[in-house]
Amino acid sequence: MVNTSAVAMNRRDAVARLLAVRDDALVVTGLGSPSYDVHACGDRDANYYLWGAMGGAALVGLGLAQARPGQRVMVITGDGEQLMAMGSLATIRVARPTNLDIIVLDNQHYGETGMQGSHTGAGIDLSAVAAACGFAATGCVRTLDEVDALSQRLRQPADGPRLFVLKVQAENLPRSLPPRDAVFIKNRLRAHLGLAPC
Repeated sequence: MVNTSAVAMNRRDAVARLLAVRDDALVVTGLGSPSYDVHACGDRDANYYLWGAMGGAALVGLGLAQARPGQRVMVITGDGEQLMAMGSLATIRVARPTNLDIIVLDNQHYGETGMQGSHTGAGIDLSAVAAACGFAATGCVRTLDEVDALSQRLRQPADGPRLFVLKVQAENLPRSLPPRDAVFIKNRLRAHLGLAPC
């Protein structure tokens, strides 16, 4: 049974507040709604949208964080995708990047496949999993005021990877579709980083 009592925020409002103070952070998005949410806030060359890569967002973020240790990397993904890739949290903790933040938009549902209830609605706490792995900071955010405070906190240096769960409403919002050409998205990000296309 899905517990909806703790789900309060509009996901687009929460993402907009996070991105308003992203500075020069690279943003990796998980499959589906997180990509639509980030795109709805404005397309940027520093956004790396994942299409058809369910479970890959956190580890793509790790790769970027390792390749660009002087640049902040923010992964914005969903509870369904992060549940699929729980082992990635252990790998990220072992790698211990100090410039990687993972934001999980938790609506307690699998939004891309019909809004079936996800494990987080049955009590699985992804921030507690990250804490058990040894992340430098973890937590759960339920209000937009808390998102504002978190946004400022994430601008500060960290001792290791951080993961925060944002409890959002379970709703299917109009899709804001980013480019779907994976080669274009890859090469656009490479150009943003001053690298040649490949």
